[in-house]
Amino acid sequence: MTDKTPETPTHADENFLIAERRNKLAALRERGQAFPNDFRRQDYAGDLQVEFADADRWTAEAIEGEGRHVAIAGRILLKRVMGKASFVQIQDESGRIQLFLQANALGEVYDAFKGWDVGDIVAARGGLTRTRTGELSVRATELRLLTKSLRPLPDKFHGLADVEQRYRQRYVDLIVSPEAREVFVKRSRIIRAIREWLDSRRFLEVETPMMHYIPGGAAAKPFVTHHNALDLELYLRVAPELYLKRLVVGGLERVYEINRNFRNEGVSTRHNPEFTMLELYEAYATYNEVMDLTENMIRDVASSVLGTTVMEWEGAGIDLGPAFRRWRLDEAVREKNPEISEADCRDREALAAHCARLGVAVRPSYGWGKLLLEIFEKTVEGQLEQPTFITHYPVEVSPLARESDSEPGITDRFELFVNGKELANGFSELNDPEDQAERFRAQVEQKEGGDDEAMHYDADYIRALEVGLPPTGGLGVGIDRLVMLMTGSASIRDVLLFPYMRPESGS
Repeated sequence: MTDKTPETPTHADENFLIAERRNKLAALRERGQAFPNDFRRQDYAGDLQVEFADADRWTAEAIEGEGRHVAIAGRILLKRVMGKASFVQIQDESGRIQLFLQANALGEVYDAFKGWDVGDIVAARGGLTRTRTGELSVRATELRLLTKSLRPLPDKFHGLADVEQRYRQRYVDLIVSPEAREVFVKRSRIIRAIREWLDSRRFLEVETPMMHYIPGGAAAKPFVTHHNALDLELYLRVAPELYLKRLVVGGLERVYEINRNFRNEGVSTRHNPEFTMLELYEAYATYNEVMDLTENMIRDVASSVLGTTVMEWEGAGIDLGPAFRRWRLDEAVREKNPEISEADCRDREALAAHCARLGVAVRPSYGWGKLLLEIFEKTVEGQLEQPTFITHYPVEVSPLARESDSEPGITDRFELFVNGKELANGFSELNDPEDQAERFRAQVEQKEGGDDEAMHYDADYIRALEVGLPPTGGLGVGIDRLVMLMTGSASIRDVLLFPYMRPESGS
């Protein structure tokens, strides 16, 4: 259809346009026609486009508008008034469709329509037809204004040019940007596919508390809140891990939760204070089985949702099809840093000297394990483009992971990296209550030494371990980052409907 570009207000004249639309709404109120709620939609634009994509299905009667009748509703995106006939493009959640309006069919409503605006929400009934250019259209026999839009939409060719405004006004971004809508449709499908994959393997979805007496399950700084009735300080959860493992103690041997976590940390293209994680635990599994599970789940979800295991993320071609590389942390550090010897990897003083050379900040409390991890994050992590499991993390940086039977000081733990970003973390769970209690005490000492992210001592969790946690493998997957990968999004804000933003001035 030929369309008329809607008005694109500048900051100077937007108030005038809003005032003009408010006057139109006032007139509707006077006539008792504002915001009716008695129309019932029966059809969707996108479904009709798919159903009647094949022109061979059309009879001569349908082409003349005498065929199937529909009842449809949506937001006006484009309108073209041509005397006694007009064309309007409307959009609903499924897609767009054209309305063909004629004065002789609509009478007084046609005259009223001329004053309606782009952004208004309308309903129409009529027969399906095709224009001479072949565009599927609804030849309207009934047309109604359901919602008067008081604010003009952005120019259809440019959308919301200000990235910050896209995040602040997601409701507008979703209207004018089909690409944004597709990201969030895919996000929903990815999460649904994960649930179906786990449910089919006897995992049970559960819910655990979002307010904790003791923050635990991750090294992170929590948000603090207050329960007035109990006069009790509480923490928004940083991870559900310790509660989920309590359930494994109780006999729920395969559990998972797709949960919201809260960490009082910085905001970046990879971090949001509120984010979504998948955490799961499987009794009688080691970190090797959990790595297999992680790899197979991500590959199968990509195939199910995207129809492919090959995708592009920030200019990198990612292939989830081949087996993911499995690479020891110390070996990765030594390969990328030839100056570091095998002996250096367990020598605190040697690693501290390497950190100084590399410009890595250290604290006196850091042992060799923490220093080795700092060097990895500085020199290796960002270069891990294709899916790679980094394994064998030091005990010092893995307070909840099981120590290796064959390598003291090293845990049975992995992290999954894709395109330089951590997507998942898993390990064989520590189920020795005395070892766990000692590690908690070490974390408390670190917290007293100034580490805001160190863990608290959780006496009830120790009591649960004393009841008996079977050998268990655990996994955490960052859903937001997984969606970033599968949608090719550069920032976590692009995959969160309402990312954290500083309040607008004067709001």
